Amino acid sequence: MATTRVGRLHLNAFLMGVGHHEAAWRLPESDPFAHVDVKHYQNLARIAERGKLDSVFLADGPVLWNDLGRRPAGALEPTVLLTALAAVTEHIGLIATASTTYNEPYNLARRFASLDHISGGRAGWNIVTTAGLDAARNFNLKALLAEVERHRFRDGELVLDEKNPA
Repeated sequence: MATTRVGRLHLNAFLMGVGHHEAAWRLPESDPFAHVDVKHYQNLARIAERGKLDSVFLADGPVLWNDLGRRPAGALEPTVLLTALAAVTEHIGLIATASTTYNEPYNLARRFASLDHISGGRAGWNIVTTAGLDAARNFNLKALLAEVERHRFRDGELVLDEKNPA
């Protein structure tokens, strides 16, 4: 028996500064500095909005990319970049990844609340925890945080701030 699905399909543009293929930035027609060019991202966001997509998404992690054969090093901070995209768009959602492992709850809330306010309610947060020794070293740690420390739950709720539980 066929089932009819009721609802809307939401389409999102996953923006990567130099393309999704790991070597796209090395093509002669590619701009190897697009990943740090605000105008490049603004153009992509305008195109996505004209195409009636629901949102643009910027992935992130608290570690520098360091394999130049795959991607150029460095990236713009996503909530700052999305604020620049908010200035040139009107309707498209603005979503960024931010890790709860190496960000304090207040700082995350402030960044996303600011983006949401500036964009007129268009901010979204892709919540992740972060594993990886490179990320730990960026925060002056010699070892990874244990998974239990990255994923704390109390009464079925994720605890972002153990010092000040809800």
